[in-house]
Amino acid sequence: MFAVLKTGGKQYKVQAGDILRIEKLAADAGETIQFNDILMLGGDAPVVGAPFIEGAAVQAEVIDQIKGEKLIHFVKRRRKHSSKRTKGHRQKLTLVRITEIMASGADASGVKVATGKDASAAKANAPAVAASDDLTQLTGVGPAAATKLNDAGLTSFAQIAALSADDIAGIEAVKVKPEWVAQAAELAKG
Repeated sequence: MFAVLKTGGKQYKVQAGDILRIEKLAADAGETIQFNDILMLGGDAPVVGAPFIEGAAVQAEVIDQIKGEKLIHFVKRRRKHSSKRTKGHRQKLTLVRITEIMASGADASGVKVATGKDASAAKANAPAVAASDDLTQLTGVGPAAATKLNDAGLTSFAQIAALSADDIAGIEAVKVKPEWVAQAAELAKG
């Protein structure tokens, strides 16, 4: 089985055991990272994403942080009294070994998630959090009340639907209305 993943603005075709040199990621040697931007899975039944495959991931182990070969950029202007300029650099790279290709059920809890060159380093270092429901779909809940509910630890419709009368009385951040519980139960079902 192989996968085509996207990281650092480039695409790589990988299999388990492959060693890649990719654009620098904020990870130390020995850490496990996960690539969630999977464009294609190949094998017996190939799957192509639009643009990405939902739930698919590739896990890799960071081997080392290295520098690439020296690149020289030489500029020479012809003619009399012209100029020459030489510039060069060595690109910073991360050496990774692909450990596992997951076609579905990828869970990023406890694993650094590599999201690409344009994502911030803090986002790449933070463990992924499960997506929360949009609580503003409840009647009478605006953005301010939704923020207060999130601060109180209520982030999903299932949590609100499971509240009892005693739990509602114990929440001091925002006054939870009983009709919110009924609406949340319906929205949690789908």
